[in-house]
Amino acid sequence: MDQQKRKERAALLSVAANTVMVAVKVVTGLMIGSLSVLSEAAHSSVDLLAALIALFSVKISNRPADSSHPFGHGKVENVSATVEALLIFLAALWIVWEAADKLLSPRPVETPAWGVAVMALSVVVNWSVSRRLLKVGKEEDSLALIADAWHLRTDVLTSLGVMVSLAAIWLGRVFFPRLDLSWMDPAAAIAVALLIFKAAYDLTIHSARDLLDVPLPRKELDWIRGAIVGQGPDISGFHDLRTRKAGPSRFVEFHLKVNPSLSVKEAHAVAKDLSDRIKGRFPHTTVTSHIEPCDGECTPKCLAGCLLSEEKRAEARRQGGADTAGLMRNDHAGERR
Repeated sequence: MDQQKRKERAALLSVAANTVMVAVKVVTGLMIGSLSVLSEAAHSSVDLLAALIALFSVKISNRPADSSHPFGHGKVENVSATVEALLIFLAALWIVWEAADKLLSPRPVETPAWGVAVMALSVVVNWSVSRRLLKVGKEEDSLALIADAWHLRTDVLTSLGVMVSLAAIWLGRVFFPRLDLSWMDPAAAIAVALLIFKAAYDLTIHSARDLLDVPLPRKELDWIRGAIVGQGPDISGFHDLRTRKAGPSRFVEFHLKVNPSLSVKEAHAVAKDLSDRIKGRFPHTTVTSHIEPCDGECTPKCLAGCLLSEEKRAEARRQGGADTAGLMRNDHAGERR
């Protein structure tokens, strides 16, 4: 419950910060006639919508599995992050359209110093909030909060770009009054849009991949394989390792080849101990294992995950798998020697 409250409070912080920044940027942009500031307001509006979606998904994804959703509600976070990315694409297209129009029909920016001040405030607020979101998102493995944090990090970069362009216009009027730098405002807006396109693309790839049930990252898969291999001499091999992720939840499935002389209770204890190790390393993980006796019949998929040496496999076939555990112990003893 404490973890859930942390996630919800972080999402609420993002909603509040984005609401304030949208209001400030809209008022300032209209007051000074700056398209780049208004484009930043549009960006922050999308971030506000994203923050609301993140808050909703964080609340829903924590619900336990039920008859309608037997694998839980974790993918709500993936869906929300994908929707956020699509919204960002639309905002970037609007910014490019408006900036192109202003480049063809330049309009002066009034009192750019106000725009510089607002962008500086935006940088400070969004950087602080994004740090908090990223910290909680990584600690609680929340894709929705991480996506929201990267939205705000993008907003920091774009705000810096707009601030620089407005500062150039402001200083240009002071030191070079005859030089027309009004083109820098829509040019900065287009630069903002390009950065937004890149962020939206990266977010789409990251969030949508889990909707297609791709495997866990390579480092996590290697750790799971290592845990199976290091479980002990009662396991002679494994195959059909399958993994996927839905929001903060992971799902791991595999078949274990064990000593056929083990009782059902003993084999279950081996599988449970391995499952507990995986869950201890990766919280919110569902582990499903299928126990099979190692009878010396080495099919191609068994060979791929076999933990016996070639010599011991031949001996296992001769014995019909009667003492696979003994063979494994001999292998381990040889390795120690």
